Amino acid sequence: MSAVEDKLNRIIKIEEVSSGTDKSLQGRALLLKVLSFLSPLFLLLIWEILARLNVIDVRLFSSPSRIFATLVPLISSGELLYHTLISAGRIFLGFIAGAVPGVILGLSMGLFPPVRALLMPLVAVTFPIPKLAIMPLILIVFGLGETSKIFTIAIGVFYLVLINTMAGVLNIDTIYMDVARSFGANRAQFYTTVAFPGALPMIFAGLKLGMGTALLLIVAAELSAAQAGVGWMIWRAYDMFDIEKMFCALIVLAILGYIFSYALDFVEKVVIPWKNR
Repeated sequence: MSAVEDKLNRIIKIEEVSSGTDKSLQGRALLLKVLSFLSPLFLLLIWEILARLNVIDVRLFSSPSRIFATLVPLISSGELLYHTLISAGRIFLGFIAGAVPGVILGLSMGLFPPVRALLMPLVAVTFPIPKLAIMPLILIVFGLGETSKIFTIAIGVFYLVLINTMAGVLNIDTIYMDVARSFGANRAQFYTTVAFPGALPMIFAGLKLGMGTALLLIVAAELSAAQAGVGWMIWRAYDMFDIEKMFCALIVLAILGYIFSYALDFVEKVVIPWKNR
């Protein structure tokens, strides 16, 4: 009986230690979440204090309270929502217009060496060109309408998605290619059953980089003959030296970036649930 009791006591102690460890891990996770929530608020508080003490020049950096006072009427009047929807639409269309051909061409370049040999020199030559440097050419070709703005975003997204997709295909283990070939897979099946699923992690990496680039390019794209949009708001506020309104527009861009990034993360978890296991 003593041996049985000894084993039971050991099991109870192990369970108590395990329970204590779980509680400790939960406490740490909660602490990290609280710190993540409080850190931006702490930064805003420091900013406000420095502004009120005149340590920073409020004419150039304003203060959170002034920015909030400007933000409220912009929201209540619907002006901010209008400009936000305009920019979000341009970002979405430009992102899709660049990402879809980037994925298709990246898969082709990764799967077929002749295609890669033909197109890789063109990609290597044109990719380093700053996208803002070709904006005058884009305006000449497409005019001052929506097409030029969408194309500017699309071309920035295209290269990042293409290169990451191609790299994802090239990193697929050759055994999967050999198995598909031995089962008589045709070209379409190579795309859909081998290359695309195998390259998905790298494709999403390219999509996330492309989304960041789209947010950068929307400001420059809306500088050229735009009459609405968050980027237009920033340039208009710059012309009027309206620092508070400029910060409001920057906050909107940050929120848009967070929403689009969260959406991509959500889709990634649904499409490739095995990645984070």
